[in-house]
Amino acid sequence: MTIEAHDLHHEFPEYHEEIHTLQVSNTHFARLFDEYHKVNKEVVKAEEGAIHLSDFNLEEMKKQRLKLKDELHGIIVTHKSKLQ
Repeated sequence: MTIEAHDLHHEFPEYHEEIHTLQVSNTHFARLFDEYHKVNKEVVKAEEGAIHLSDFNLEEMKKQRLKLKDELHGIIVTHKSKLQ
């Protein structure tokens, strides 16, 4: 089974520059970014079988990852719209 990449640069390649800018200039974004990638790594480990999580816990982590991704996307879009 191939595990799909879910890091933000793969999820939003069109916002590569904005992601980098926000990482270094916005502490809230940077904290959420780090939390997103931490959760994502745990999900990937579970999907690869490196760690065992119940189906319920895996689904909860996926929901958390999605919630963080949505919040990060909102910050990115708002940032980009302010620049235009």
